[in-house]
Amino acid sequence: MIYINVKENENLDKALKKYKKKYEKIGIIRELRSRQAFEKPSITRRMEIKKAAYREFVQNQEAK
Repeated sequence: MIYINVKENENLDKALKKYKKKYEKIGIIRELRSRQAFEKPSITRRMEIKKAAYREFVQNQEAK
């Protein structure tokens, strides 16, 4: 359960913004999407390796 500390005179929009940030940070949506269908561990590892290679490629491009 997500708890948001809201100050007494705080605007509702600010409280909603805090809630959305915390919700996104926790990663609930990401977890729900990953649980929709079973994925074999070998495919999961393969995707992680591809993502890591892409991140490394992007970092190398920025360094140049």
